[in-house]
Amino acid sequence: MVLHTSNFNQLAYNKLTYYIDPMDDEEYHLTRSLGFLLGDVSRLMRKRFDRRAKTLGLTRAQWRVLGQLRRREGINQKALAEILEIKSMTLARHIDRLEEKGWVERRSDPKDRRAWRLYLKEEVQPVLDELRSLSEKTREEALAGIAPEERERLIDHLLTVKVNLMRQDSDE
Repeated sequence: MVLHTSNFNQLAYNKLTYYIDPMDDEEYHLTRSLGFLLGDVSRLMRKRFDRRAKTLGLTRAQWRVLGQLRRREGINQKALAEILEIKSMTLARHIDRLEEKGWVERRSDPKDRRAWRLYLKEEVQPVLDELRSLSEKTREEALAGIAPEERERLIDHLLTVKVNLMRQDSDE
């Protein structure tokens, strides 16, 4: 429960108040820090999604690879490893497992004989559909209590933050 000093007097006669330590300024700042908050929300959503994806027999690494390939089919392994922030050899092992399941295929890169381009196979489509459904359930739980128009505004604001940061990265 977050307590603000302005609300503290209102809670003076509330029984729960005696069991809640009021936050100091630093703790309040950390609770409201954009970076910490985004990190916490992201971690909690991933954990929730992980539990659901396990019913499909997928690890976090595997569903992240499939999710990125859905968005960037034909990407080469090196670029995908960079996006996922993992080593190329680690990604290669994930791709091996997904290939064994018949969900992903490697094709040689016509511009670079040493590189592989990654493609989803038709057999993975039911899994991708289920992942999308699990994603929608997780998102609905996370956004419960927020009106649809406020959800859209939240997404719009986060997209603005993303663009701002990407622009700053490209300027450096």
